[in-house]
Amino acid sequence: MASVLDSLVDKQGDSVKSAAWYQQNVRKIAGKATARALMASGKLNARPSTGRLNLFFYDPKTKDRLPYYDTFPLVLPLEGIRGGFMGMNFHYLPPVLRFRLLELMQRYATSRDLKSTTRMDVSYDRVGALPIVRPTIKKYLWSHVRSSFLRIDIAEAAIAVYLPVQRFKKRTSSYVWSQSRRMM
Repeated sequence: MASVLDSLVDKQGDSVKSAAWYQQNVRKIAGKATARALMASGKLNARPSTGRLNLFFYDPKTKDRLPYYDTFPLVLPLEGIRGGFMGMNFHYLPPVLRFRLLELMQRYATSRDLKSTTRMDVSYDRVGALPIVRPTIKKYLWSHVRSSFLRIDIAEAAIAVYLPVQRFKKRTSSYVWSQSRRMM
């Protein structure tokens, strides 16, 4: 089954485009690129793909105490923790900053091309001190993951960061993004 993102990956070709290009072109597929459609048409794994972005459904253990949370995070895993993993949830940043963060992480790519085998070799020790990373660091427990993990290959990553699929509970995206900017 073809992915919802395939048409834009084909248009993108083998080169990285500008932030404006991704923003403009993602708007064209935004209606088709819902959380459910993405999950139904993508590459699903039982565990998150290390070095790649991953989308999945999540129900936080401490949601009653959290001021807000994302139930469909876009995460770049950083390291394992007891009972789960820690990663950067790009949804906690507005799309323009997500793209900037992705560009920073791509400096750690295992290859400069957009092959499906290319990964971002990152860890918390390597990137955790960067101000733009701080608001994105989240912990995820295996027992609260509610779906498989949709693997986002490097060629799809810039498209994925612009997709409006974040699902914040208790607060709006705008509010969450303003709080994230304060943390930087």
